[in-house]
Amino acid sequence: MNRISLGVAALLASSAAVSAGGLDRSGQPIDILFEDGRVAQFSFGFSSPSVNGTEVTGAATGSVADSFSTFGAGVKFDISKKLSFAFILDEPFGSDVTYPGSGATSLLGGTRAIVDSNAYTALLRYKFNDNFSIHGGPRYQTTSANLTLSGQALGALNGYNASFSNDGALGYVAGASFEKPEIALRVSLTYNSQIDHDFDTVETNVPLLGTLNSTTQISTPESWNLDFQTGVAANTLLFGSLRYGKNSDTQVSPQGFDAVVNPGVAGDSVSDIEDSLDYEIGLARRFNDKWSGSIAIGLSTSDGDNLVSPLSPSDGFRYVSVGAQYELSDQVSLRGGIRYTDLGDAIGAVGAADTPVANFNGNSAVSAGFQVSYRF
Repeated sequence: MNRISLGVAALLASSAAVSAGGLDRSGQPIDILFEDGRVAQFSFGFSSPSVNGTEVTGAATGSVADSFSTFGAGVKFDISKKLSFAFILDEPFGSDVTYPGSGATSLLGGTRAIVDSNAYTALLRYKFNDNFSIHGGPRYQTTSANLTLSGQALGALNGYNASFSNDGALGYVAGASFEKPEIALRVSLTYNSQIDHDFDTVETNVPLLGTLNSTTQISTPESWNLDFQTGVAANTLLFGSLRYGKNSDTQVSPQGFDAVVNPGVAGDSVSDIEDSLDYEIGLARRFNDKWSGSIAIGLSTSDGDNLVSPLSPSDGFRYVSVGAQYELSDQVSLRGGIRYTDLGDAIGAVGAADTPVANFNGNSAVSAGFQVSYRF
Protein backbone atom coordinates (compact mmCIF):
# COMPACT_ATOMS: atom_id res chain seq x y z
CA MET A 1 0.00 0.00 0.00
CA ASN A 2 2.78 2.44 0.82
CA ARG A 3 4.00 2.38 -2.79
CA ILE A 4 0.76 3.94 -4.06
CA SER A 5 1.88 7.45 -4.89
CA LEU A 6 0.28 10.58 -3.58
CA GLY A 7 2.99 12.66 -5.26
CA VAL A 8 0.87 13.40 -8.30
CA ALA A 9 -1.38 15.69 -6.27
CA ALA A 10 1.64 17.70 -5.14
CA LEU A 11 2.98 17.85 -8.69
CA LEU A 12 -0.22 19.51 -9.84
CA ALA A 13 -0.64 21.86 -6.90
CA SER A 14 -0.15 24.94 -9.09
CA SER A 15 -2.62 25.16 -11.91
CA ALA A 16 -2.67 28.88 -12.56
CA ALA A 17 -0.43 31.87 -12.25
CA VAL A 18 -3.15 33.67 -10.34
CA SER A 19 -5.44 32.15 -7.73
CA ALA A 20 -7.00 32.68 -4.34
CA GLY A 21 -3.83 31.06 -3.04
CA GLY A 22 -1.97 34.25 -3.98
CA LEU A 23 1.58 33.54 -5.19
CA ASP A 24 1.48 29.90 -4.03
CA ARG A 25 2.76 27.36 -6.55
CA SER A 26 4.28 24.19 -5.10
CA GLY A 27 2.31 23.87 -1.85
CA GLN A 28 5.71 23.20 -0.17
CA PRO A 29 5.29 19.38 0.01
CA ILE A 30 7.52 17.17 2.16
CA ASP A 31 6.08 13.79 1.06
CA ILE A 32 9.52 12.38 0.22
CA LEU A 33 10.42 12.42 3.93
CA PHE A 34 7.92 9.57 4.50
CA GLU A 35 9.21 7.33 1.70
CA ASP A 36 10.73 3.96 2.65
CA GLY A 37 14.49 3.58 2.37
CA ARG A 38 16.68 5.70 0.11
CA VAL A 39 15.04 7.53 -2.77
CA ALA A 40 15.74 10.37 -5.19
CA GLN A 41 12.96 12.20 -7.03
CA PHE A 42 12.81 14.62 -9.94
CA SER A 43 9.61 16.35 -11.03
CA PHE A 44 8.45 18.74 -13.75
CA GLY A 45 5.14 20.56 -14.07
CA PHE A 46 3.58 22.79 -16.71
CA SER A 47 0.53 25.03 -16.36
CA SER A 48 -1.43 26.75 -19.11
CA PRO A 49 -3.95 29.22 -17.67
CA SER A 50 -6.65 30.95 -19.69
CA VAL A 51 -7.44 34.21 -17.89
CA ASN A 52 -9.32 36.87 -19.83
CA GLY A 53 -11.35 39.84 -18.69
CA THR A 54 -13.36 42.81 -19.86
CA GLU A 55 -12.51 46.34 -18.80
CA VAL A 56 -15.37 48.51 -17.54
CA THR A 57 -15.07 50.42 -20.82
CA GLY A 58 -16.12 47.25 -22.64
CA ALA A 59 -12.66 46.55 -24.08
CA ALA A 60 -11.22 43.04 -23.74
CA THR A 61 -8.09 42.70 -21.62
CA GLY A 62 -6.74 39.82 -23.69
CA SER A 63 -5.04 36.86 -22.05
CA VAL A 64 -3.30 38.16 -18.90
CA ALA A 65 -1.77 34.98 -17.37
CA ASP A 66 1.22 33.41 -19.10
CA SER A 67 1.99 29.69 -19.14
CA PHE A 68 4.79 28.59 -16.83
CA SER A 69 6.74 25.52 -15.76
CA THR A 70 8.01 24.35 -12.37
CA PHE A 71 10.81 22.00 -11.33
CA GLY A 72 11.34 20.03 -8.16
CA ALA A 73 13.82 17.51 -6.80
CA GLY A 74 14.58 15.71 -3.57
CA VAL A 75 16.62 12.99 -1.94
CA LYS A 76 15.87 11.04 1.24
CA PHE A 77 17.83 8.45 3.22
CA ASP A 78 17.84 6.87 6.67
CA ILE A 79 20.58 7.79 9.10
CA SER A 80 19.45 5.18 11.64
CA LYS A 81 16.29 3.24 12.49
CA LYS A 82 14.85 6.32 14.15
CA LEU A 83 16.41 9.21 12.24
CA SER A 84 16.06 10.09 8.53
CA PHE A 85 17.08 13.04 6.36
CA ALA A 86 15.64 14.69 3.25
CA PHE A 87 16.77 17.55 1.06
CA ILE A 88 14.09 19.18 -1.11
CA LEU A 89 14.26 21.72 -3.93
CA ASP A 90 11.06 23.43 -5.06
CA GLU A 91 9.72 26.68 -6.50
CA PRO A 92 7.23 27.75 -3.81
CA PHE A 93 6.02 31.12 -5.09
CA GLY A 94 5.64 32.78 -8.46
CA SER A 95 3.64 35.00 -10.77
CA ASP A 96 3.48 35.47 -14.55
CA VAL A 97 0.85 38.14 -15.17
CA THR A 98 1.06 40.44 -18.21
CA TYR A 99 -1.72 42.64 -19.57
CA PRO A 100 -1.44 43.08 -23.36
CA GLY A 101 -1.84 46.46 -24.95
CA SER A 102 -0.71 49.98 -24.20
CA GLY A 103 -1.16 52.05 -21.09
CA ALA A 104 -2.02 54.99 -23.31
CA THR A 105 -5.12 53.37 -24.81
CA SER A 106 -6.46 50.94 -22.18
CA LEU A 107 -7.17 50.85 -18.46
CA LEU A 108 -4.60 48.15 -17.58
CA GLY A 109 -2.54 47.56 -20.74
CA GLY A 110 1.15 46.98 -19.98
CA THR A 111 0.65 46.11 -16.30
CA ARG A 112 2.97 43.24 -15.45
CA ALA A 113 4.01 41.20 -12.38
CA ILE A 114 6.79 38.60 -12.61
CA VAL A 115 7.92 36.71 -9.49
CA ASP A 116 10.41 33.82 -9.34
CA SER A 117 11.56 31.84 -6.32
CA ASN A 118 13.55 28.77 -5.34
CA ALA A 119 13.65 27.05 -1.96
CA TYR A 120 16.20 24.60 -0.55
CA THR A 121 14.93 22.68 2.47
CA ALA A 122 16.90 20.30 4.72
CA LEU A 123 14.74 18.15 7.00
CA LEU A 124 15.35 15.67 9.76
CA ARG A 125 12.67 13.24 10.93
CA TYR A 126 12.89 11.50 14.29
CA LYS A 127 10.63 8.50 15.03
CA PHE A 128 9.85 7.99 18.69
CA ASN A 129 8.17 4.69 17.79
CA ASP A 130 6.08 3.24 14.95
CA ASN A 131 3.33 5.77 15.64
CA PHE A 132 4.80 9.18 16.49
CA SER A 133 7.49 11.28 14.85
CA ILE A 134 8.59 14.89 14.54
CA HIS A 135 10.29 16.65 11.65
CA GLY A 136 11.88 19.98 10.91
CA GLY A 137 14.81 21.93 9.57
CA PRO A 138 15.98 25.09 7.84
CA ARG A 139 14.78 26.48 4.51
CA TYR A 140 16.83 28.85 2.37
CA GLN A 141 14.78 30.76 -0.17
CA THR A 142 15.78 33.02 -3.07
CA THR A 143 13.27 35.39 -4.67
CA SER A 144 13.26 38.09 -7.34
CA ALA A 145 10.48 40.19 -8.87
CA ASN A 146 9.69 42.84 -11.43
CA LEU A 147 6.54 44.97 -11.40
CA THR A 148 5.10 47.42 -13.92
CA LEU A 149 1.95 49.46 -13.33
CA SER A 150 0.46 50.66 -16.58
CA GLY A 151 -2.86 51.87 -17.93
CA GLN A 152 -5.21 54.79 -17.60
CA ALA A 153 -6.76 53.28 -14.44
CA LEU A 154 -3.43 53.77 -12.62
CA GLY A 155 -3.50 57.55 -12.96
CA ALA A 156 -0.16 59.17 -12.09
CA LEU A 157 1.43 55.73 -11.66
CA ASN A 158 0.88 54.83 -15.33
CA GLY A 159 4.34 53.66 -16.47
CA TYR A 160 5.74 53.02 -12.98
CA ASN A 161 8.25 50.15 -12.66
CA ALA A 162 9.92 48.49 -9.67
CA SER A 163 12.70 45.93 -10.02
CA PHE A 164 13.50 43.79 -6.96
CA SER A 165 16.91 42.12 -7.24
CA ASN A 166 17.38 38.49 -6.25
CA ASP A 167 17.61 38.05 -2.49
CA GLY A 168 18.20 35.01 -0.29
CA ALA A 169 16.86 34.56 3.23
CA LEU A 170 16.38 31.84 5.85
CA GLY A 171 13.25 30.34 7.32
CA TYR A 172 12.34 27.02 8.88
CA VAL A 173 9.97 24.06 8.80
CA ALA A 174 8.56 22.18 11.82
CA GLY A 175 5.96 19.47 12.22
CA ALA A 176 4.79 16.16 13.64
CA SER A 177 3.03 13.06 12.38
CA PHE A 178 0.99 10.10 13.64
CA GLU A 179 0.97 6.74 11.83
CA LYS A 180 -0.64 3.30 12.04
CA PRO A 181 1.23 1.28 9.41
CA GLU A 182 -1.15 -1.69 9.63
CA ILE A 183 -3.92 0.38 8.00
CA ALA A 184 -1.66 2.76 6.02
CA LEU A 185 -2.80 5.67 8.22
CA ARG A 186 -0.69 8.79 8.42
CA VAL A 187 -1.63 12.28 9.61
CA SER A 188 1.02 14.99 9.49
CA LEU A 189 0.98 18.67 10.38
CA THR A 190 3.72 20.94 9.03
CA TYR A 191 4.40 24.61 9.68
CA ASN A 192 6.30 26.69 7.10
CA SER A 193 7.64 29.92 8.55
CA GLN A 194 7.38 33.38 7.09
CA ILE A 195 10.60 34.37 5.30
CA ASP A 196 11.68 38.03 5.29
CA HIS A 197 13.53 39.35 2.24
CA ASP A 198 15.39 42.67 1.91
CA PHE A 199 15.37 43.51 -1.79
CA ASP A 200 17.63 46.05 -3.42
CA THR A 201 14.97 48.00 -5.33
CA VAL A 202 15.14 50.30 -8.34
CA GLU A 203 11.97 52.31 -9.03
CA THR A 204 11.61 54.23 -12.30
CA ASN A 205 9.00 56.67 -13.57
CA VAL A 206 8.01 57.60 -10.03
CA PRO A 207 5.80 60.71 -10.26
CA LEU A 208 7.76 63.87 -9.31
CA LEU A 209 10.69 61.73 -8.08
CA GLY A 210 11.98 60.00 -11.22
CA THR A 211 14.30 57.11 -10.31
CA LEU A 212 14.83 55.89 -6.75
CA ASN A 213 17.17 53.28 -5.27
CA SER A 214 16.19 51.78 -1.94
CA THR A 215 15.68 48.58 0.05
CA THR A 216 12.23 47.00 0.29
CA GLN A 217 11.34 44.37 2.88
CA ILE A 218 8.85 41.80 1.61
CA SER A 219 7.79 38.67 3.48
CA THR A 220 6.63 35.47 1.87
CA PRO A 221 3.73 34.04 3.89
CA GLU A 222 3.76 31.51 6.67
CA SER A 223 1.55 28.46 6.12
CA TRP A 224 0.23 25.27 7.70
CA ASN A 225 -0.14 21.96 5.84
CA LEU A 226 -2.33 19.18 7.27
CA ASP A 227 -2.02 15.96 5.24
CA PHE A 228 -3.64 12.59 5.81
CA GLN A 229 -4.00 9.18 4.23
CA THR A 230 -5.61 5.92 5.29
CA GLY A 231 -6.43 2.56 3.78
CA VAL A 232 -10.15 2.10 3.21
CA ALA A 233 -10.11 -1.24 1.36
CA ALA A 234 -7.61 -3.66 -0.09
CA ASN A 235 -5.18 -1.71 -2.32
CA THR A 236 -7.25 1.47 -1.90
CA LEU A 237 -6.14 4.64 -0.16
CA LEU A 238 -8.15 7.69 0.87
CA PHE A 239 -6.05 10.86 1.06
CA GLY A 240 -6.53 14.56 1.58
CA SER A 241 -4.99 17.81 2.67
CA LEU A 242 -5.75 21.21 4.15
CA ARG A 243 -3.43 24.17 3.57
CA TYR A 244 -3.69 27.58 5.17
CA GLY A 245 -1.56 30.41 3.76
CA LYS A 246 -1.36 33.76 5.56
CA ASN A 247 -0.92 35.65 2.29
CA SER A 248 -1.99 38.97 3.75
CA ASP A 249 1.47 39.20 5.34
CA THR A 250 2.95 39.75 1.87
CA GLN A 251 2.96 43.53 1.62
CA VAL A 252 4.86 45.24 -1.21
CA SER A 253 5.55 48.89 -0.35
CA PRO A 254 8.53 50.35 -2.25
CA GLN A 255 9.65 53.77 -1.07
CA GLY A 256 8.60 55.75 -4.13
CA PHE A 257 5.25 54.02 -4.56
CA ASP A 258 4.44 54.58 -0.90
CA ALA A 259 5.31 58.28 -1.11
CA VAL A 260 3.04 58.83 -4.10
CA VAL A 261 0.01 56.78 -3.03
CA ASN A 262 -0.27 58.13 0.51
CA PRO A 263 2.31 60.81 1.34
CA GLY A 264 3.48 60.77 4.92
CA VAL A 265 1.87 57.41 5.72
CA ALA A 266 3.98 54.27 5.32
CA GLY A 267 2.69 50.80 4.50
CA ASP A 268 0.60 51.09 1.32
CA SER A 269 0.98 47.88 -0.67
CA VAL A 270 1.08 47.32 -4.41
CA SER A 271 -0.44 43.89 -3.79
CA ASP A 272 -3.58 42.90 -1.88
CA ILE A 273 -3.59 39.13 -1.42
CA GLU A 274 -6.16 37.40 0.76
CA ASP A 275 -5.36 34.60 3.19
CA SER A 276 -6.20 31.26 1.60
CA LEU A 277 -7.61 27.94 2.79
CA ASP A 278 -7.18 25.10 0.30
CA TYR A 279 -8.81 21.66 0.58
CA GLU A 280 -8.21 18.42 -1.31
CA ILE A 281 -9.59 14.88 -1.04
CA GLY A 282 -9.02 11.90 -3.28
CA LEU A 283 -8.68 8.16 -3.78
CA ALA A 284 -5.66 6.16 -4.93
CA ARG A 285 -5.86 2.51 -5.99
CA ARG A 286 -3.36 -0.16 -6.96
CA PHE A 287 -4.59 -2.12 -9.99
CA ASN A 288 -1.72 -4.62 -10.16
CA ASP A 289 1.98 -4.90 -9.38
CA LYS A 290 2.82 -2.29 -12.01
CA TRP A 291 -0.03 0.22 -12.16
CA SER A 292 -1.70 2.56 -9.67
CA GLY A 293 -4.04 5.48 -10.24
CA SER A 294 -5.53 8.41 -8.34
CA ILE A 295 -8.30 10.95 -8.63
CA ALA A 296 -8.76 14.04 -6.47
CA ILE A 297 -10.93 17.11 -6.19
CA GLY A 298 -10.09 20.34 -4.42
CA LEU A 299 -11.05 23.92 -3.84
CA SER A 300 -9.70 27.16 -2.44
CA THR A 301 -12.09 29.30 -0.44
CA SER A 302 -12.51 33.04 -0.74
CA ASP A 303 -13.80 35.54 1.81
CA GLY A 304 -16.91 36.36 -0.21
CA ASP A 305 -15.51 39.68 -1.45
CA ASN A 306 -14.78 39.23 -5.16
CA LEU A 307 -12.86 42.50 -5.44
CA VAL A 308 -9.24 41.57 -6.19
CA SER A 309 -6.01 43.16 -7.31
CA PRO A 310 -5.56 43.15 -11.14
CA LEU A 311 -2.26 41.40 -10.35
CA SER A 312 -4.25 38.39 -9.05
CA PRO A 313 -7.45 38.34 -11.15
CA SER A 314 -9.41 35.41 -9.71
CA ASP A 315 -11.30 34.68 -6.52
CA GLY A 316 -10.88 31.11 -5.28
CA PHE A 317 -10.80 28.01 -7.46
CA ARG A 318 -11.91 24.38 -7.69
CA TYR A 319 -10.28 21.53 -9.56
CA VAL A 320 -10.19 17.87 -10.46
CA SER A 321 -6.99 15.92 -11.08
CA VAL A 322 -6.22 12.39 -12.23
CA GLY A 323 -2.89 10.63 -12.04
CA ALA A 324 -1.16 7.32 -12.67
CA GLN A 325 1.96 5.56 -11.46
CA TYR A 326 3.93 2.83 -13.24
CA GLU A 327 6.55 0.69 -11.52
CA LEU A 328 9.21 0.37 -14.18
CA SER A 329 11.35 -1.79 -11.88
CA ASP A 330 12.02 -2.31 -8.18
CA GLN A 331 14.18 0.82 -8.31
CA VAL A 332 12.35 3.14 -10.74
CA SER A 333 8.76 4.40 -10.71
CA LEU A 334 7.13 6.91 -13.07
CA ARG A 335 4.26 9.19 -12.09
CA GLY A 336 2.19 11.62 -14.10
CA GLY A 337 -1.13 13.36 -14.16
CA ILE A 338 -3.29 16.21 -15.37
CA ARG A 339 -5.44 18.75 -13.57
CA TYR A 340 -8.27 21.01 -14.70
CA THR A 341 -8.95 24.10 -12.58
CA ASP A 342 -11.98 26.36 -12.69
CA LEU A 343 -10.92 29.83 -11.53
CA GLY A 344 -13.41 31.86 -9.53
CA ASP A 345 -14.96 34.97 -11.09
CA ALA A 346 -13.57 38.26 -9.81
CA ILE A 347 -13.63 42.02 -10.24
CA GLY A 348 -10.26 43.73 -10.62
CA ALA A 349 -10.15 46.95 -8.60
CA VAL A 350 -7.57 49.67 -7.98
CA GLY A 351 -6.95 52.42 -5.45
CA ALA A 352 -7.89 52.89 -1.82
CA ALA A 353 -11.56 53.11 -2.87
CA ASP A 354 -11.37 49.73 -4.67
CA THR A 355 -12.61 51.23 -7.94
CA PRO A 356 -13.66 48.40 -10.33
CA VAL A 357 -11.74 48.43 -13.61
CA ALA A 358 -12.25 44.95 -15.10
CA ASN A 359 -14.39 41.81 -14.78
CA PHE A 360 -12.88 38.32 -15.00
CA ASN A 361 -15.36 35.50 -15.68
CA GLY A 362 -15.29 31.92 -16.93
CA ASN A 363 -11.52 31.40 -16.63
CA SER A 364 -9.65 28.13 -16.19
CA ALA A 365 -6.28 26.41 -16.30
CA VAL A 366 -4.90 23.04 -17.41
CA SER A 367 -1.80 21.58 -15.75
CA ALA A 368 0.32 18.50 -16.28
CA GLY A 369 3.04 16.99 -14.13
CA PHE A 370 5.61 14.20 -14.32
CA GLN A 371 7.87 12.66 -11.69
CA VAL A 372 10.62 10.03 -11.66
CA SER A 373 11.57 8.23 -8.45
CA TYR A 374 14.75 6.18 -8.08
CA ARG A 375 15.39 3.92 -5.09
CA PHE A 376 19.02 3.19 -4.33
